[in-house]
Amino acid sequence: MTTPSDLPDPRVAAVNDAPVRAGGDYVLYWMIAYRRTTGNHSLDRALRWARELARPLLVLEPLRCDYPWASDRLHAFVLAGMRDNQRRCQQAGVAYYPYVEPGKRAGAGLLAALAARACVVVTDDWPCLFLPRMVAAAGAQLDVRLEKVDGNGLLPVRAAGRVFPTAFAFRRYLQSTLSKHVDEGPRADPFARLRLPSLPALPTSVTRRWPAVIPDDFSQLPIDHHVAPAGRGGSVAARERLAAFVADTLPAYETSHNTLDAHGTSGLSPYLHFGHVGAHEVFDAVMRPAGWSPGRLNKKAGGHRHGFWGVAPDTEAFLDQLVTWRELGFNMCAHRDDYAEYDSLPGWARQTLADHAGDARPHLYSVEQLERAATADPLWNAAQTQLLRDGVITNYLRMLWGKKVLEWSPSPQQALARLLRLNDKYALDGRDPNSYSNILWIFGRYDRPWGPERPVYGKVRYMSSDNTARKMPTRDYLRRYGA
Repeated sequence: MTTPSDLPDPRVAAVNDAPVRAGGDYVLYWMIAYRRTTGNHSLDRALRWARELARPLLVLEPLRCDYPWASDRLHAFVLAGMRDNQRRCQQAGVAYYPYVEPGKRAGAGLLAALAARACVVVTDDWPCLFLPRMVAAAGAQLDVRLEKVDGNGLLPVRAAGRVFPTAFAFRRYLQSTLSKHVDEGPRADPFARLRLPSLPALPTSVTRRWPAVIPDDFSQLPIDHHVAPAGRGGSVAARERLAAFVADTLPAYETSHNTLDAHGTSGLSPYLHFGHVGAHEVFDAVMRPAGWSPGRLNKKAGGHRHGFWGVAPDTEAFLDQLVTWRELGFNMCAHRDDYAEYDSLPGWARQTLADHAGDARPHLYSVEQLERAATADPLWNAAQTQLLRDGVITNYLRMLWGKKVLEWSPSPQQALARLLRLNDKYALDGRDPNSYSNILWIFGRYDRPWGPERPVYGKVRYMSSDNTARKMPTRDYLRRYGA
């Protein structure tokens, strides 16, 4: 019998050498990054195993309490998604096991206990944060086959086999290879016409020790309760946001996404980060109204931002963000463990910043002053206030926000540490390959030397609040987020 493990798939990798346990009770999907029940390569893989082995599917979606910067904001966003997944699985007759850790290490042993009765375990291949180490450790522990599946973007994340130094170089590679992968999307509705055996009750020794409950009140959990919830998480909210973007914002995206208009961007980055929507689903929603087909791809686009996809300029501009820039960050994280470290910057950037490390700073603010938005720059304070309040910063201001922290910190190394702290603690799309690209770009990643050479910045690209205010209206933004 041909089984999924016999079929080559660039998105699937075995984490261990353990065998498939054909006599197991179910196929286990350990959902840790792609927290959705639609457009999910990992779920497709698990369901394929379940069909081949004629076994039920069990979806385990855990939420730790000790992940980096765990807070009410991040927990609330994830829990909303868990409720959506629970409802969807119930409707489809699929067993769903949510587990929200009440204390540090309380969830230890749950995966092993469920895997002990599984035929095979499938999980998500997210190349960032602690997840790669967690998956590798699980693979070493389990005595059943553990597979990880890459559902991060249109291009399999390890397809290139190397790190690209610029967006242009990566875009040129994409344009030469993406046609082979663009049709390899996940099933839009993997539960459609689903016919699987029902799962008997799990042992009470498991369910009593690790209660499958999604709490409405998480005030007693050991997480940061000072970072208040922001936004509405979950797949339902993600699809609503996506539909509104396609209908209302996409037709003017090229000119609006770098303004201070709150509705000028897609607003999808938090949902992409938490896996409540996938890149393929976004891509399909954007391209469907255009009647697009892969035959429109222009392989002679030569790395340029426009002219590859064969659609309207506004759509091409958005796809450059969704595919080129987003997947460029995944490319870095998949191939370099130091993706968020100062030494990962290109040599020219480290050299010019070192040459100007001793330059006088116009202001020196403590990280506490920055966190409170207590600087002498009203526009920067407004951007930081938006981050504190809403968990996001308008696209263009995010670049200025980072540049000013470089200018106001005792050293570029300290500036990077401060930006990572502020972004990862408060941003709904923080702790993400794309946000690490954005922050390291401040210091020269994916960029080139710029002139004239300036104090503090050296040859790193310079930005100022005054120039930003001259380029775009700021009055409404300052009214909304100012003091």
